[in-house]
Amino acid sequence: MKFLLLVCMEQPPDPTLETEEDIARREAGDDDDIRQWFAEIGKRGSRLIGSEVSHPASAATVRVRNGEVIVSDGPFAETKEWMAGFDVIECASMADAVELAALHPAAAFGMLEVRPFWPEAWRHPGAAPA
Repeated sequence: MKFLLLVCMEQPPDPTLETEEDIARREAGDDDDIRQWFAEIGKRGSRLIGSEVSHPASAATVRVRNGEVIVSDGPFAETKEWMAGFDVIECASMADAVELAALHPAAAFGMLEVRPFWPEAWRHPGAAPA
């Protein structure tokens, strides 16, 4: 089964709180915790794709109402958390997906939402299950 892991954080701190060294380390990918997580899910053959995403201020929310396209800045949801990234993983069960989510370094200070994908047969009626 495929699962979406939404990696969520509380609102990011003011960028001035980051030192130049912090920024360089983050941009270089020098984060042992995330590398260990990648190694673990790689060993299990579970990670399909993933990425960080930009801050909410660079987002756009799109709606179509009565044929009119309405675009607003940022996310619509009023919440403390923002989506910082995502991973698509493949596991045998929700329990396995939750186990991998709990190993993600962001689980210690943010949250990971785990959502199963709809079965292929639902999206393609008449298709044989994968």
